[in-house]
Amino acid sequence: MTLMSDDLRELARLHGVDTAYTAWDGTRKAVGAEAVIGVLAALDVDASTPGLQCSALARARSEAAARPLPDCVVARTGRTTRVPVPEGARLRVELEDGGSCEAEGGVLPEGLPLGYHRLLLTAADGSTARAALISAPARVRTPAERSWGFTVQLYSALSRRSWGMGDLGDLAELAQWSGRGLGAGFVLVNPLHAMLPAARAGHSPYWPSSRRYADPVHLRVESVEEFGHLDAAGRAAADRIGSRAARLRDRVLDGGSLIDRDAVWEVKEEALRLLFEVPRGPGRQAAYEEFVRREGRRLDDFAAYRALAARHGADWREWPDALRDAGGPAVARAKDELAGEVEFHRWLAWIADQQLRDAQRAARDAGMAVGIVHDLAVGVHPGGADTWAGRDLYAHTMTVGAPPDAFTALGQDWQQPPWRPDRLAQAGYAPFADLLRGVLRHAGALRMDHVLGLFRLWWVPRGRPLAEGAYVRYDHEAMLAVLALEAHRAGALVIGEDLGTVEEGVRELLADRGVLGTSVLWFERDEDGLPLAAARWRTGCLATVTTHDLPSTAARVQGAHLELLDRHGMLGGRLEAERAAAAAELRAWREELNRTGIATDGGAEPGQDTGPGQDPGPAGPSADTVALHRFLARTPARLVGVWLPDAVGDVRSQNLPGTFDEHPNWQHVMADGSGRPVTLEGLAEAFGPVQLAEALTPTGAAVAGPLTEAARKNCFERLG
Repeated sequence: MTLMSDDLRELARLHGVDTAYTAWDGTRKAVGAEAVIGVLAALDVDASTPGLQCSALARARSEAAARPLPDCVVARTGRTTRVPVPEGARLRVELEDGGSCEAEGGVLPEGLPLGYHRLLLTAADGSTARAALISAPARVRTPAERSWGFTVQLYSALSRRSWGMGDLGDLAELAQWSGRGLGAGFVLVNPLHAMLPAARAGHSPYWPSSRRYADPVHLRVESVEEFGHLDAAGRAAADRIGSRAARLRDRVLDGGSLIDRDAVWEVKEEALRLLFEVPRGPGRQAAYEEFVRREGRRLDDFAAYRALAARHGADWREWPDALRDAGGPAVARAKDELAGEVEFHRWLAWIADQQLRDAQRAARDAGMAVGIVHDLAVGVHPGGADTWAGRDLYAHTMTVGAPPDAFTALGQDWQQPPWRPDRLAQAGYAPFADLLRGVLRHAGALRMDHVLGLFRLWWVPRGRPLAEGAYVRYDHEAMLAVLALEAHRAGALVIGEDLGTVEEGVRELLADRGVLGTSVLWFERDEDGLPLAAARWRTGCLATVTTHDLPSTAARVQGAHLELLDRHGMLGGRLEAERAAAAAELRAWREELNRTGIATDGGAEPGQDTGPGQDPGPAGPSADTVALHRFLARTPARLVGVWLPDAVGDVRSQNLPGTFDEHPNWQHVMADGSGRPVTLEGLAEAFGPVQLAEALTPTGAAVAGPLTEAARKNCFERLG
C-alpha cells in the first residue's frame, strides 16, 4: 500500500485534488494515495514513485513562479479586481468588441463591459504574457414573482400526432395548453441533447453523445417547412412512412408497448431524408447558411461524427485509429468523402434549432413568464461526439460519480469522463461558455443537473471501486462567471440541482449569485428529522414533490415503489420494515399538512388498498397528492414544479437509479393510475391538471383561461 507523502499531498493540492473529504454522515474520510496518483496521471503528472513526486512538485512550483499571469482572471460587476503585476510592467485590457483600455497598477477599470476579454501584460524587458478575462454580472437574474409549471420527460408525453414518442411539436402544444388554460409559467423538460445514434447508450437523456446539439429524434416531421413542398411522389412516400409511424405510435398508446427511440428514429430519418432533398427558397437557404456560419467548426465536427458513426459504429473509441483524431488528415478526407451525409446532419441540427425556437415562442405567446426550461446533463458518453471533437479537454482514464453515501452504499458511477480543469482554464473556459450558449439559445431558464460539479467532481480511475476516488476541484469563480454571463445574455434564469452531499457554504454561495436551488418535499426536514414547515423553505428554489429519479407521488402514497425496489433487491431492509417506515413518513407529512391548515384524505397507509372513495380514478391525482401540492403553494419558493405524471395518477418510475437493463428506464409513456396511456389530448380533457393548477394558484383564484367542456364535466363529476 502506497503511503501519502507530504510531497504527494502538496502536489495534489497544487493540481486541485483533495486528499480528504467530508462524507454524507459528517465523518472525515482520507483519500488513498493510489487514487491521488491515478488522478494526477490523468492530469499528465507522473507521481508513481517518491522520486517522481519530488521532481513533479519542483516542476509545478517552478512553473507557477514563472507564470506572470494566471490562465484566467474573473471580474464581477460591483467588485474591484486587482491583478498582481511585476514592477515596471503594464497591463492592458483588450476588449471583446475590439477596443482596449489600460489597467493602471493592475486595477481593472470601473465599468468594464461584460464579456470575454483578454489581458496583455508587457514586462519592463518588453516580454509579454496574455490571460483570459471574464467580466460577468454579479448575479443571475431571479424570478420577479412566483411561477409554477409542469416538469416532464418529453418522450413520455405523446399526442395523437406523435411518431412513437413525444416531440418538439408536443412540447409547444403542452406549453400553449398549460400556459393559456392553466396559468402555468414554465415547462421543464429532460435534456434534449443528442444521444449516441444507437441504443448502446441506453435511453438515458443524462448520458448524451453531445450536450451542444439537440437530438433530431425530437423533431416533428410535419412541422418542417419542406414537408409542405413535397411533390406528388414525395408526398406518397411520406404517407407510407407516416403509416409506419402511426403503427409505431399505436403500439405505444393502444398496445402498451415501451417507447423505442431507435425505432422512432428509423422512420423519422427516412422521412427527413425526403425533406432534405426538397429545394429551399432563397430566404430559407440564407437562414440555413447563416446558422452554419455561426456554428462553424463545432457543427462541422458534430455532423462529421454522426456521418462517421453511421459507417463505423456509434463509439468512436472503436473506429480505425486514424479516425479517432477529429482534427487529423484522415478525418478531413472522410469529411470530403461523406460531404453529403455531413451536410444532412448539419441541416438536421438547424431544423432542431428552429423547432426549439418555435417551442419557446409558443410558450411565451401563451403568457408564460419563463417558458421552456431546458435541462443540462452533467456530462457526456465517453464514446460520443463531444469527447471525439474535444478529446484533449477530457480525462479519458477517469469516470465521474459519487462516493458511497446513505442512498448508495457502493457509490455511483455515471460512466462519464470529466472535463480537465487545467485545460478548461487554458482555454479561458470557452468550451463551457459555448456549451451554455447553445443550450440557452431558446430557453427561458436552465436547470443544471448536479450543479455542485461547478465546484468539484468525484473522479475514479476506470476499473477501480467507486470508493477509491478523489474530489477534483474546478475554479468555481470562473465557472459561475461564465454561467452568469451567458444567462444574462440569454435573459434566462438558472436552477441548480443541489441535492445530495453538499459542501458547507456552497448553497449560500450559489444563492448569492442568483442560482436557484432545488428543494424536494420528501427531503426537506428540520433539525429533528420532521417535515420542514412551509415557512422555513428556501425562497430561491424550484420546489417539487418528486423528480424523475424518485417514485411518482401516487407510487409513494400507495407504497408501490417499495414493491418495485424489493423486486430488484434494492431495499435497505426487509419489505415490512420499509413499509412501516414509509407509513410513518406519510403520517408525519399528513400531520404537517393538518398543522398548515391543509385538509388531507386521511387515507390508507402505503401498500394498502385505497378502498372506496380513495381511488384516484383513471386520470387524476389522489387527495394526498393535491394536498402536498397545496403545501408547496404555502412555501416561499419562487418556482414550483409539478411532475406531469402526478396529474394523472401515474405510479410507474421513469427511472430507477442503480438499474440499467433490469428496469425499463426512460421508456414509459405517461399513463393513469391503472396503467392506461394518457395522450396530450387526453390530458387536456382530464380533471387532474385542473386540480393541481388550482392547488398552486392563490386562494380563491381559478386557473387562468377557459377549460374545455370535457375537463369541466370531469371536475364536477369528481369533485361534486
